[in-house]
Amino acid sequence: MTPRRAYHYGPMLLHWLTLLLSTLAVAGGAEVTRLATSDGVIAPAVQKRVVIIPVRDEIASPVLYILRRGLKEAIEQKADVVVLDMKTPGGALDVTFDIMEALAKFPGETVTFVNNEAMSAGAFISAMTGEIWFAPDGIIGAAAPVSSTGQDVDATMKLKITSYLKARLRAISEGKGYRGQVISAMVDADYELRIDDKVLKAKGELLSLTASEAGKTYGEPAQALLAAGTAKNVEALLAKKFGAQGYTARRLEITWSERLAAMLNKISPVLLGLGMLALFIEFKTPGFGIFGITGIVCLSVVFIGSYVAGFSGHEPILVFGVGLLLLVAELFFFPGVAVVAIAGLMLMLGSLVWAMADLWPGVPLTVAWSGDVFVGPLQNLGLGLVMAVALGLVIARFLPSGWMWDKLVVGSVVGGAAQVAGGAPEAAGEVAALIGRRGIAATALRPGGQVEVAGRRYEATVAVGTIDAGDAVVVRGRTDFGLVVERADA
Repeated sequence: MTPRRAYHYGPMLLHWLTLLLSTLAVAGGAEVTRLATSDGVIAPAVQKRVVIIPVRDEIASPVLYILRRGLKEAIEQKADVVVLDMKTPGGALDVTFDIMEALAKFPGETVTFVNNEAMSAGAFISAMTGEIWFAPDGIIGAAAPVSSTGQDVDATMKLKITSYLKARLRAISEGKGYRGQVISAMVDADYELRIDDKVLKAKGELLSLTASEAGKTYGEPAQALLAAGTAKNVEALLAKKFGAQGYTARRLEITWSERLAAMLNKISPVLLGLGMLALFIEFKTPGFGIFGITGIVCLSVVFIGSYVAGFSGHEPILVFGVGLLLLVAELFFFPGVAVVAIAGLMLMLGSLVWAMADLWPGVPLTVAWSGDVFVGPLQNLGLGLVMAVALGLVIARFLPSGWMWDKLVVGSVVGGAAQVAGGAPEAAGEVAALIGRRGIAATALRPGGQVEVAGRRYEATVAVGTIDAGDAVVVRGRTDFGLVVERADA
């Protein structure tokens, strides 16, 4: 009887254990596919999470931006695999190094699908990934360094670059079969590729391989020269590796925004300078107008460009907003409380540096500070501040006597306003007699502006809060530069 009971309860226990494992997998955020085994028991199979990133056309900043953003999202979403869907004739060497450095930070599996060419810089990037797969008509190779115009570089410089590339490629190709030798033959025309006493590339030419050539095996045990396999497309590649139902994939695409971000990030110091100067002018003038809008737009473009470039997420924008609120609070509600304004200003400047820094998920800030992550952002911010100060000095020096200054100031209001500082004693007495009188706000007071009392306009400030144009006010005091008022119904 005992064996019989075990026979009946064993499958039941296995069934409940299977359901428990499935529940735990779902609770952990994994996507689960149930696969039937030969004895009819349903067993869970965790699907691989795959992110497909296109590497198209020339290797330039837009490719780096989408790849960096895609890798960071893949890390945050705990993706298992990143596949580079590659079709490129090559491109800039500095951008290539940045891409290789970014790929090294992804903790999961990386795969290149040569669809259907990975030439020059594309070969370097492919060598950085764990596996290289080919489309049936795929080709890879010819990776000698050339200038940005496509011409050969100076012989001495070419030797230095080639030596560095070969050393770096050997380092990243260790334990990957013949990859280091093959990529070296693509970089150096003087390198002879010989395997099993067979010369695959003689000196004097650069190596390029077709899919079939890259898939040939050599040595004992036999190893493919370069290719991990061939597939019709990325989907077929993933099906071969993980099974038709063994993965979920998300594909990123290069859009016009990446190309726009490449341009915007080049002029970020200019945008920072114009934005900070415009906001400074806005805070020094009553009301809210074109300068405030201009400043917000310029700084918003910096944030958007940094986000699209894959530098930052939404957090720096939120910090900037908090800093802006503190600065506004000091101007409107706590005038003279410098600590509030300084705190707001520090948050705003810090968020700008944060937005432009290439920070990676899971990397502590202490580690980031130890490197050069913040060097570029701090340089951009410094240039922006210098530009803002320089433009401010130019405006102060030249615009007051020109037509542009006249357009920035409402002449009818300023011209009709009574001034207190530097006036005759009797004028000061007339102003002092206004204390306790009621009037109307001629402009919005935020906190400074103008009021109209007894048929005349005066410069005025409000001690607490703000007052809209047209509201009734009461004069409560005076300073050397105008009246101090409050809302009449306060």
